[in-house]
Amino acid sequence: MSGWRKGATTKTRCIDAAALIAAAILRTNPRAEVIAFNGSAVEVALHAELPVMANAERLAALLGGGTNCSAPLALLNQRQAEADLVIFVSDMESWMDRWGRGYAGATGTMHEWQALKARNPRARLACIDLQAYATTQAQEREDVLNVGGFSDQVFELLGLFARGELTAEHWIGVIEAVEL
Repeated sequence: MSGWRKGATTKTRCIDAAALIAAAILRTNPRAEVIAFNGSAVEVALHAELPVMANAERLAALLGGGTNCSAPLALLNQRQAEADLVIFVSDMESWMDRWGRGYAGATGTMHEWQALKARNPRARLACIDLQAYATTQAQEREDVLNVGGFSDQVFELLGLFARGELTAEHWIGVIEAVEL
């Protein structure tokens, strides 16, 4: 997950970290739906009452290679699903759908997000980019949060964002609270 760096390379794969995060979210939010994806969306039956590691291992074993971030959103749109919070956990290197389509040359991810938002106007999209590249599949705006990297603070940020409490004013308050 940390890339190939002399003395700092980890054996943890992005899929392992993503699966663990998804399983932890499911454990505390039993009504959540987990849709795995690589080149396409992969529906998987997980059970919130199972140990987090059991669900994480099952998820990690399903996938590998390829990242098409628009695929799970396309599946939700195909089903006409209702959603209030969609969370992506990925390396966000979605080269399969990065070419502009739809409105204003947006990525495939943003094209599908706009379709979901049309049905669910209060929905929010949180993208956790485990490797924090310089590009993103979803442009930051009021209903889209991009997080680079991961720590346990991400869960707190997700809660604030889901409740509509994570705004520019929030960060101004955090910065102003720092004593110099």
